[in-house]
Amino acid sequence: MHELIRDITLCILFAWMLGLLAHFSRQPLILAYLIAGFCIGPFGAGWVKSQESISVISELGLIFMLFMIGLEIDLKKIVRAGKVILFAAGGQLIGGCVLGVLFFVGIGLSLGGGHFDAVYLCVACALSSTVIIVKVLYEKRELDTLPGRITLGVLVLQDIFAILFLAVQPSLANLEVSVILLSIGRVAVLVAAALLVSRYVLPRLFHQIARRPELILLGALAWCFLVAETAERLSLSREMGALIAGVSLSTFPYALDVTAKVTTLRDFFITLFFVALGMTIPAPGLSVIGLALMIAAFTVVSRLVTTFAPLYLMKQGLRASLLPALNLAQISEFSLVVIQTGVADHHIAAETANAASFAFVVLAVLSTFVMTRSDEITRWAIGPLKRIGLRDLDHGNGHAEEGHEGGHGEARRIVLLGFFRAASALLAEIERQAPVLLEQITVIDFNPNVYKTLLSRGLHVIYGDISSADTLLHAGVGKSEMIILSVPDALLKGASNEKLVRHVRTLNPTAMIVATADLLSDVGELYAAGASYVTVTRLSDAHELFTVIEAAQAGLLADKRTELDVRLGERREVLP
Repeated sequence: MHELIRDITLCILFAWMLGLLAHFSRQPLILAYLIAGFCIGPFGAGWVKSQESISVISELGLIFMLFMIGLEIDLKKIVRAGKVILFAAGGQLIGGCVLGVLFFVGIGLSLGGGHFDAVYLCVACALSSTVIIVKVLYEKRELDTLPGRITLGVLVLQDIFAILFLAVQPSLANLEVSVILLSIGRVAVLVAAALLVSRYVLPRLFHQIARRPELILLGALAWCFLVAETAERLSLSREMGALIAGVSLSTFPYALDVTAKVTTLRDFFITLFFVALGMTIPAPGLSVIGLALMIAAFTVVSRLVTTFAPLYLMKQGLRASLLPALNLAQISEFSLVVIQTGVADHHIAAETANAASFAFVVLAVLSTFVMTRSDEITRWAIGPLKRIGLRDLDHGNGHAEEGHEGGHGEARRIVLLGFFRAASALLAEIERQAPVLLEQITVIDFNPNVYKTLLSRGLHVIYGDISSADTLLHAGVGKSEMIILSVPDALLKGASNEKLVRHVRTLNPTAMIVATADLLSDVGELYAAGASYVTVTRLSDAHELFTVIEAAQAGLLADKRTELDVRLGERREVLP
C-alpha cells in the first residue's frame, strides 16, 4: 500500500514537471505524460518497478477516461447527424479498416490463431484523437465551421465504432456468430438497463442532492463503478461498463453538472493512465521504430483517402473535403485503450503495442503542427488537385485561376465578402423588408452549404476564397458600388478585415466599403485602411440587452419575447 502511494506520488510529480515543459514548448500534454512514465518506469530510471502498481494505476485511469468519454457522447447529435457526416464517417471507418487489414497483413502481422495484431492496429488507426482535435479547433475558433462540424461528427461516430469493437473484443479468440450475438446481447441488456435507470431513477435521486456537490460527485462515481462491476460480471469488461455508465448519464438532466464535478478527478486519473502506459513502453529497437513509422504513414495516407473521397463525392468542395481529412490524421487516445485491452487479453504482441504507442506520439506532434496550418496547406493543395482533374464547386461557372468569371458572371452592385451569421441575418432582413434588393447582391464564400442554399434560392453567389487576390479580381469586385465585410477577424482564414479593406480599396477606389471590427482599437485602423464605415457588433448587442433590461423592469419581458418570436418566425435564414 505504501509502495502504491509512493509510485502515484512519483507519477504526479514527473507528469507535472514534464507537463510544464510541454506547455511552454506547445506540445501535447499526453506526450509529456507518456515520457514521464517512461522516465520513472522499469525501462527508464526504474523508480517504479511494481507491476501491480502499474496495473492498478492504469486500470483506474482507463475506467475514468472511458467514463468521461461516455459522458461527452451526445446521443441526440448522433441521431441528428446529417447524411454528409454519416457517409463521411462510414466511408472513413469502413475504408480505413479494409485498407488496414490489407496493409498490416501485407507487412506480415497476424490476423488469427489467437494473435490479432492486424485487427487491433486497423481499428486503432481508424480512430482519431478527440483531445488533440477539439483543443486545436477551439483555439482556431473552427469548431462551429462546416469542416469543424464534420470533423466532430465523425469523431462521435468513431467512438460508437470503438464501443462496438470493445463489445466483441473479449470474444475475438472464439469469433463465431453465436458468440458475437451473445456479446452484443449482453451489451444491449446493460445499455438498456443503464438508460432506464438514468432516465427514471437517477434524476429523482440527483434532484434531492442537487445542493450537495460532494454527493453529486460521489453519486456519479458510484454509478460508474456499479455499471463497471456489473459489466465485469456479464463477462464484458469494467472499461466497457464505465463507458456505458458515462453514455447513460449523458442523457439525463444533471449531465452537465456531473461532468463539471468529475472533470478534475478525471484529469487526475487520465494523467495516471498515460503515465502508467509510458511505464510499459521499453526503449525502442529499430524494428519497433520501423513499425511505428509504417503505422504513422499508413494512418495519414488512409485518413486522407477515406475521409476526402466520401466528402468530395458528396460535392462538399475541395476545401471542405480536405480540412476534415487533415484534422483527423492522427491516432486516438482511445486507440491506446483498444491496444491495452488487447495486451491484457494476450491478443496482440508487446512489440506491436509499443509501436502503436510510438506512432501515437509521432502523430500527436505532427498533427498538431499540421492542424494549426491546415488553411495554408489546403490553399496550397487545391491548385494541384484541380490540375490533376478534380473539380471544385466552381467548375462550370468559370475558373478564377484561368482568368474566367467566377460564379454566374461578375459581382453585382452590392457584394457580401464572406458569409456567416451576420450576413445570413442581413439577407433575411433584406428579404423581409426590401426583397427587390436581393437581385443586386452577390455573395462570395467557400462554404459549400452556403453556396448550394443560396443558389437554390436564386441568389447570385460566387464560390471562392475571399483571401485570394485572384478570386476578388476575377469576380469583378472592382466594379461594385458597395462591399460589405461582415465576418469578424476571429473567423477569417488567411486574411483580416484590415487586409481585405486595403486590398478591396486597391481594386476599387470608389466603392463604399463596410467592415467589421472585433475590438474598439480596430476601428481607427480600418478607417485608415480605406473603410467607408465600420460596424462594431458589441454596440448593437449592448443596445439589445439594454432594451431587455428595460422591458424586464417595466414588467413587459413576456411581450418583448412574443415580439421576438414573431420576428424569428418571419425569417428564412441560410445559417440557423
